[in-house]
Amino acid sequence: MAGLLQGKTIIVTGAGGGIGRAASIVFADAGANVVVSDVAGESGLATVREIEERAGAGLFVKADLSVENEVAALIARAVSVYGRLDGAFNNAGLEQCALPLHELSTAQWERALRVDLTSVFWCIKYQVLAMMLSGGGAIVNTASSLGQVAIQNASEYISAKHGVVGLTRAAAAEYGSRGIRVNAILPGIIRTPMIARLTSDARFAAFFEKLKDRHPIGRFGEPSEIGEAVKWLLSDGASFMNGAAMACDGGYLSI
Repeated sequence: MAGLLQGKTIIVTGAGGGIGRAASIVFADAGANVVVSDVAGESGLATVREIEERAGAGLFVKADLSVENEVAALIARAVSVYGRLDGAFNNAGLEQCALPLHELSTAQWERALRVDLTSVFWCIKYQVLAMMLSGGGAIVNTASSLGQVAIQNASEYISAKHGVVGLTRAAAAEYGSRGIRVNAILPGIIRTPMIARLTSDARFAAFFEKLKDRHPIGRFGEPSEIGEAVKWLLSDGASFMNGAAMACDGGYLSI
């Protein structure tokens, strides 16, 4: 039986590990040609190897998404290899600096906005240009539960993720009539290497344990669970989903 994404060409950014790697594998298992992108070459190639070991189709394209020309080249490579672009999961991003606002440097603020928000703008810009040539597609952007609420010591991350939600809705309003759906996924706390780095910081470890109580499901999420949710948003089964900020957070935003 054909998979939910059979024959579709889908770009995944930040695919060298965590949610991006897990999602890439989920998409490939569903029949997609997955264009794996990451700034870290070895990690990205490792994701492709995992896809190929499962008899899936994967291609690695190294790209620094904080550079517009590299974003454009990524989309161009995907189209040149597979002939079209059907979907994209714009997932790459930085973790928070774990500092109160008054201790953030301007450089830290600007880097967070550039990687976590401006790069998503560039991705959408070049992805819709490709999709309009082939009749449409679907884009999912990784925001966060912190794209709706706030915590302490994460002002640059929270600002960027709120921006991703707004950008998603703006793009959905512009391109829905052209056959391009744009949605956002809002993960709760997911057991990724990024979270492992934060929880190894004594300032954050106790805080994250308390956060578990904010997840009514009683645990943190797994990367593949986000991949499964995004798979549906990218599929034709989600054909009426456009401009949504879909929580996948174990109930974090419900309490």
